[in-house]
Amino acid sequence: MRLNVNIVICLFLCAEVTGIQSLQQIPWLPCMLVDELVKFNDEGHAETQYQHRNAGLQFGHPGDSALNPNAITFLVTGSKVDMRKYIEGAVVEHQLQCEIRRYSTEGIQVRWPGLGAQDHDIWFTSTLRHTDGLFVITSFLRHTPATPTPGQADYRNWAAIADIEMLTTSTAMLVFTRTPSVWVGLMKQPSLHCQFDVDHKAVDLTVEWRLQQRGERTRLFSHSRRSGQREGGGVELKGIGRGDASLTLPLTKQSSEGTYVCLVSVPPLFGSHEIALHIMEPPRVSLNVDSVISLVETEKQKVVCEAEGYYPLDVEMEWFREPSGGGGGLLPEKLDTVLYSSHRHHQDGTYSLSAFFLLHASMHDSSSKYFCRVSHSSLRMPIRKSFTLIVTEVDSWNLLWLFFGCGFILVMVATLCVMLPRLSSEKALLREHARVVRADLHGYRQSIPTLVLLLFISVLLYQEVYFGNVGIVCVHQVI
Repeated sequence: MRLNVNIVICLFLCAEVTGIQSLQQIPWLPCMLVDELVKFNDEGHAETQYQHRNAGLQFGHPGDSALNPNAITFLVTGSKVDMRKYIEGAVVEHQLQCEIRRYSTEGIQVRWPGLGAQDHDIWFTSTLRHTDGLFVITSFLRHTPATPTPGQADYRNWAAIADIEMLTTSTAMLVFTRTPSVWVGLMKQPSLHCQFDVDHKAVDLTVEWRLQQRGERTRLFSHSRRSGQREGGGVELKGIGRGDASLTLPLTKQSSEGTYVCLVSVPPLFGSHEIALHIMEPPRVSLNVDSVISLVETEKQKVVCEAEGYYPLDVEMEWFREPSGGGGGLLPEKLDTVLYSSHRHHQDGTYSLSAFFLLHASMHDSSSKYFCRVSHSSLRMPIRKSFTLIVTEVDSWNLLWLFFGCGFILVMVATLCVMLPRLSSEKALLREHARVVRADLHGYRQSIPTLVLLLFISVLLYQEVYFGNVGIVCVHQVI
């Protein structure tokens, strides 16, 4: 019954919060108080039980009555810090999630420097979260109880809160981000938003940025206003003076992925926000064929769909066929003869994958459209690349010419088979004839000196007859 009353009151109070430009007009915001009940077991270890209790933030002035008397009311009174002014744009009430928790200063005994603060103040955190991930605001609410709580106010000594109690609070500090999650591509310079506000001029202010990856923490930036020391970069000091601690990253790469933590400290309060950075690189999809390909019936064609340069690895590639005249209500048919290559890892950290199949052209598939569909976590809609197949029949004249061509080739081959033995025998005879001629020529070359000698002797004998002994002597000398 009480829950139904809370719902009715919420609908009444927030009926006009359906498209406002800020939350300045909201008098009451439903929240959930996550209370802690700590018990110690026999071994002395603390065991925590969480209780979810109906509560709400009511914006007003001290002494105001509770707008919802059936819930725990945190009356947020006027302060320099107002969480409502950091919500920009049209916001619908059901898009806001409000959670309130107790906050322990972890033993730090420091009075808050703000106006009206007391040594025995107790603290709460209020977190407003947009359901679409547009922002997260964490506010620190300071409450001064009417009677001081004995001892340190922490999880071992929480003050009890009644179910319909009203606690008057003021916002002392808040930490705000518009980028709870960031998706960015490679070689980009994203800015991680982190903003803070304090209700006084905080001298003891520290701003840090850390990166958490696989259980390891790395400090990226640190600045202390008290000491003036600064480590790292990416945050403008002038911006910190305005309450802007946003971090600009260097060019992103695969190793940039991780959880970035913005920490703002004004003792005894420590506020932080985690910002998850995801590297997303969409695939580039292409086909190895034109938008229209023409094939002759029974011809084959290898068709390849290539997805390149994507990250992370989760990609899905499929081939479909739309029959000709697909407007008749026929659904695309998924091809089951598709083969895939292995994932190829490139130096920049991205991946590539190929999906291909062997297309057998038939008249039945003529005018059909084939498309490759690629799905990836970086894409809102899958990428489609398609082509249209045109199949033509084999021409009868082409068949005739093909028949005659094949017949001519066969005849020539048979003729060669018959003539080759004859040509071999003729070649052997020619070789024998050439050998005989060479032998005769060799004999002739050997008989030439003898003939010359006989001719010379004949000449000398002729001289003997006509010139006497002179020729005889020469003949004897020659012999």
